Amino acid sequence: MEHLFDVTGKTVLVTGGSRGIGLMIARGFVEAGATVIISSRNAEACKLAAEELSGLGACTAHPADLATDEGIASLAERVAEIAPRLDVLVNNAGATWGSPIDDFPGSGFDKVMSVNVKAVFMLTQKLLPQLRDAASADDPARVINIGSTDGLVLSRSDNFSYGASKAAVHLMTRKVAATLADEHITVNAIAPGPFPSKMMAHVIGDQDKLDQLVGRVPLGRVGTPEDIAGTAIFLSSRAGAFLTGTVIPVDGGVSQAR
Repeated sequence: MEHLFDVTGKTVLVTGGSRGIGLMIARGFVEAGATVIISSRNAEACKLAAEELSGLGACTAHPADLATDEGIASLAERVAEIAPRLDVLVNNAGATWGSPIDDFPGSGFDKVMSVNVKAVFMLTQKLLPQLRDAASADDPARVINIGSTDGLVLSRSDNFSYGASKAAVHLMTRKVAATLADEHITVNAIAPGPFPSKMMAHVIGDQDKLDQLVGRVPLGRVGTPEDIAGTAIFLSSRAGAFLTGTVIPVDGGVSQAR
């Protein structure tokens, strides 16, 4: 039982790993003994986050804009150079856009769908050789896609493309999981609810809005780094080796309450 949640020595890539939920997950893996590669569009933020995490364990950074084919290719090539075997891919990088329905621009759909859906698929595709090299029947390689409760239930905000993109991530997770199951690669999604992140900054920084939000969470609080990192580590450990095609809400009960 002592090794049930052990991820020591595994190599993990976390996209969007320089802040928010991505940084929480990356820090959790580093502290658990994994070797972590983080990526984000902002090169300076990526560098600083990697330096911080390197004080806790093994972490390197490679900045890349996953909204572009070039950025996806650059990250895949770098991972192949430094990690011939990739045990865990966490597709966390994401974008959002909010605007009233009468004013919502096409660019708001293009950007969000490109980063949140297309990039998740294309990066997974390009890293399949490294995932296959790490995969075995007893210890599958893992792909963890970060969805959202906004892809499960209707949001209260005007984020039309974001909710649609996360619903697409959830279904794509199931499709890719079914496709790769016989290669011993599991594919699961985590659907976070309210966590302290840049996307939630307009709420977290306003006490009245925060109180209203917390009042809608059955467990009475927002998520913590341990909540999200713990779920990712569970899915990546022996404890989660028999799960694939699942979407796990980590939301304090919000999606069920709605």
